[in-house]
Amino acid sequence: MLPSLARTAPHGLELAKGRTPPRYIERAGTKAIEAIFTFETVIGPCNGVVRLVSEGGAPRAWTLMTALDEIRGHEDPANGKRWQDVDWKRNFGGENWADRRRRAVAYADRDPAVLVVGAAQAGLMVSARLGMLGVDTLAIDREKRLGDSWRRRYHALTLHNETRVNHFPYMPFPRSWPVFVPKDMLANWFEIYAEAMELNVWTGTELTAARYDDVSKHWTVTLRRADGGERIMHPRHVIFCNGVSTIPKWPDLPGLNEFRGAVRHSGDYGSGLDWKGKRALVLGTGTSGHDVAQDLSVSGAAEVSIIQNGPTLVVSLKEAQAPYALYDENISFEDCDLLATSFPYPIYSRSHQRLTEKNADADKVLLEGLKRRGFKLTSGPNGTGWQIMYGNRGGGYYFDAGCSQMIVDGRVGLIQFADIERFCAEGALMRDGSVRAAELIVLAIGYEGQKEAVRHVLGDAVTDRIGPVWGFDAEGELAGMWRPTGQPGLWFLAGGLAQCRIFSKVLALQIKARELGIATT
Repeated sequence: MLPSLARTAPHGLELAKGRTPPRYIERAGTKAIEAIFTFETVIGPCNGVVRLVSEGGAPRAWTLMTALDEIRGHEDPANGKRWQDVDWKRNFGGENWADRRRRAVAYADRDPAVLVVGAAQAGLMVSARLGMLGVDTLAIDREKRLGDSWRRRYHALTLHNETRVNHFPYMPFPRSWPVFVPKDMLANWFEIYAEAMELNVWTGTELTAARYDDVSKHWTVTLRRADGGERIMHPRHVIFCNGVSTIPKWPDLPGLNEFRGAVRHSGDYGSGLDWKGKRALVLGTGTSGHDVAQDLSVSGAAEVSIIQNGPTLVVSLKEAQAPYALYDENISFEDCDLLATSFPYPIYSRSHQRLTEKNADADKVLLEGLKRRGFKLTSGPNGTGWQIMYGNRGGGYYFDAGCSQMIVDGRVGLIQFADIERFCAEGALMRDGSVRAAELIVLAIGYEGQKEAVRHVLGDAVTDRIGPVWGFDAEGELAGMWRPTGQPGLWFLAGGLAQCRIFSKVLALQIKARELGIATT
């Protein structure tokens, strides 16, 4: 800590002007004075959040968080004035804006400083952040069209957290948008965003090989283009934004290869309308499993049963928004984002324990109905709820959009995986000798982790050197995310839209600092 203080020389601490003033507030059941402050360092201006509690009549700091806001001399132009005529003059007979954009995207005469692998929400957001900081960034996506990674998901998919917390940096969603954004609407926004933010994106492009040179401190990467051609590039940084849900899990289930019907993963299951009049089994009781089962049932499938392999956290869609209550407070969106990141893990965990208890009480009738049907419930590790489960394993919960009541009512059947002997040609052979017949089996059992998705490109040695990716570490931070990994020049960014918005800035500042030589480790 002392070497850091000497190096950064913090000074000029004061309450933040023009931001939410200090106020009495209750966080995680503790009443405190919450204040946003600013201070200066040799690197640039910083923000901070402190919460004070009374101890023996004297104030004491309960939580404290500080964050670099900008690097001095390399400020984000989005916070300043518009480009002036001297920058974009009318150059008659010369190169105009469209010409410059075509040249920038082509990379005919240069390599990018940063290669972003994956151009969904994480990739687009960090590309925008880096672009604003003047870091030459190319984002690639193997899909033919931006947003196809969302368009190809199951037909009924709609986001399960509210639009009000999901805005992209620099470009919030229009106020006319629905409370929950449909997948295709979000996918189309990717194209709008990339164009408006002048992002350099290559679609139909896949990273096939990557090797890091410890001497030159750059990567040699091979990119395969849509036309079959290849391009070799030498970026100094590679950011994997390939998503927490990347490679579908295909388990080796006894007898599944004998099944005469269709087997689909939830990621490419399509629409329930394709299976009208058919009988279906859905393996998995997370969000995708419930959504698929509901879609099949309401679309006219003859019979649908969901198969549960382990306890599942169920919370109504309304109550699931409770962790975002901060965004309902009468303060700026910028302040909400700052405050959302200011809780150390023990406080964060305690807060979610309290929310989970309140959610369960509000959903008591629904949960009791599920128990009567034999549905196995959990409240997460130590009762900490769905957000901790998401951070640890990326799933294991369901935001009820109607399927839970369908299970309670018997419109969607419930099978415990432990009661299945094996799968067979007709469907599932039960331990009691009966057969649950089906023409379709949907595997809604999740995806391999983000780290494993890059192993085939990086090789075992580099992948193992990275260290853990995702899951809370001993410090209560998500391991390997938006910070240095065990492999120099290699970064990861993933998560929900709010996470990507907030931490894309954190990651972009770290890369910019390295490009300037301010940070080296």
